[in-house]
Amino acid sequence: MFGRETKKIITDKDKINELLTRGVDKIYPSRELLEKLLLSGKKLRLYQGFDPTGDRLHLGHMVGLRKHKQWQDLGHEVIFLIGDGTGQAGDPTGKKQTREKFFTKEELRANAKNYVAQASKIIRFKGSNSVKILYNSDWLDKLTKVEILNIAQNFSVQQLIERDMFQERLKAGEPINLREFLYPLLQGYDSVAMDVDLELGGTDQTFNMLAGRTLMKAMKGKEKFVMTTPLLSDSRGIKIGKSEGNTISLTDEPNDLFGKIMSLADDAIIPIFTLLTDVSLEDIVSFDIKKNPLELKKSAAHIIVSQLYSEKLATKAQDNFEKTFTQGNVPENITQVTVARDASLSDILLTQQLIVSKSELRRLVSEGAITNMATNEKVTDPNSKVSSATYKIGKHRFIKIQTL
Repeated sequence: MFGRETKKIITDKDKINELLTRGVDKIYPSRELLEKLLLSGKKLRLYQGFDPTGDRLHLGHMVGLRKHKQWQDLGHEVIFLIGDGTGQAGDPTGKKQTREKFFTKEELRANAKNYVAQASKIIRFKGSNSVKILYNSDWLDKLTKVEILNIAQNFSVQQLIERDMFQERLKAGEPINLREFLYPLLQGYDSVAMDVDLELGGTDQTFNMLAGRTLMKAMKGKEKFVMTTPLLSDSRGIKIGKSEGNTISLTDEPNDLFGKIMSLADDAIIPIFTLLTDVSLEDIVSFDIKKNPLELKKSAAHIIVSQLYSEKLATKAQDNFEKTFTQGNVPENITQVTVARDASLSDILLTQQLIVSKSELRRLVSEGAITNMATNEKVTDPNSKVSSATYKIGKHRFIKIQTL
């Protein structure tokens, strides 16, 4: 299942340096050891896991996918792992409370149905040195009682409970569900099952990935490298992603994608250029965000739309943005719906995927960021009923609603 095809490994020093430095937070056990291995021409097997607890990949995922592409272009074996097994346990990373719902394997597989199509905007699943697609339920579901006990014996309760989010829950008197408590063991076993040389993931996954290092040493007697990538965030550390209610999905239409990037805070632009574009670091260092934030933001948005769609559609999206927001117009081809008179705004926006959660709606309402453009009044109640009007949501989203 894990046979390694013969392909020349690229050992160009500059490309390896780019791989190991740009968009990289830390390398365990050390960058020097990994660099030496890469320069030797040894082919490595690596992976990143994606638990499909939602059905859309977003710009935060793009950071890791671009790093996948670098490894792929250098000739190494890359695995795109869909966590339909780990997803059933529920990753506690970054969660201050136990999740209310745990997903079934069937739900996770359904969510992941379009993951490959979305990821293929960045990495190659066909052709030369194609990325392999695996599902970790294929081995996690087959673990016996003895095998699970043999995995568990490599960890202590003290080790697992050291996690920052568990410490926060203990201080707040929140429960720690044993199901999610065991999550790092399952993710760690993925490395053993696939016999990988390296695991790639965001800094928030460091604990889980290091659990894989522990298991690889204990069960395989093998060193496993861990490469962590920064989370896509602004200079204040506010993450751009699902948990913060500011998701920018890889499936967003070009106009929406462009507009959402333009709506980000100015201090998110340097991280976006650094992590999501190929603009040289020398050029990025010279950028003056205070002097010219709008044009830099347009440039970043144009590059990303070009990567995910095409240069032509990026230009069209930029033209639409400038026409709409420079001249104060409503964009063409906005979402239009016809609903019952007593329909709630929250239900409509969720159904049309203009917001990702009711918490995002409450935040937008509290900020005065939703406007009924027929009356030019701000929406003040997140549970309000709609009227026939065009609504502006945030800076870049519009919907035209007709009531029956």
